[in-house]
Amino acid sequence: SSTQTGPASILAAEIRTVFRKLKQRLREHGGRNDLTPSQTSVLLRLEQDGSATVSSLARVEGMRPQSMSAIVASLEEAGLVRGAPDPVDGRQTLMSLTPKCLKLLQEGRAARQDWLTATISQKLSAQEQEKLQAALELLTRLVED
Repeated sequence: SSTQTGPASILAAEIRTVFRKLKQRLREHGGRNDLTPSQTSVLLRLEQDGSATVSSLARVEGMRPQSMSAIVASLEEAGLVRGAPDPVDGRQTLMSLTPKCLKLLQEGRAARQDWLTATISQKLSAQEQEKLQAALELLTRLVED
């Protein structure tokens, strides 16, 4: 039986609230705010998995190929992705990240890391930082399989 009230339930709600706010603050400090969640998802997928066709991107993102084509076209227009013929099957086009996009992703991560580092240093004492480290170890256990 699952308990809907009590300390664990309250803790769960508070963790979700804090993580939502933290994610929002990191987004604010990382730039790239003009991209839609779908565009961001496609860029991160290409970064993680490498070049892919529009149809394979649509499949893994769970959307119609026409919708994915529109997303990829807008990213191509912005100079963030480019297409090249598939060396295995020349009829297919493989989409990949441009150097401009890789630079933006890297700069965004660096900006978020810098903001979070500075915020931790400014707002938390050394003792509080140790407590945060201990809490992080517990949170890590929650997400391990």
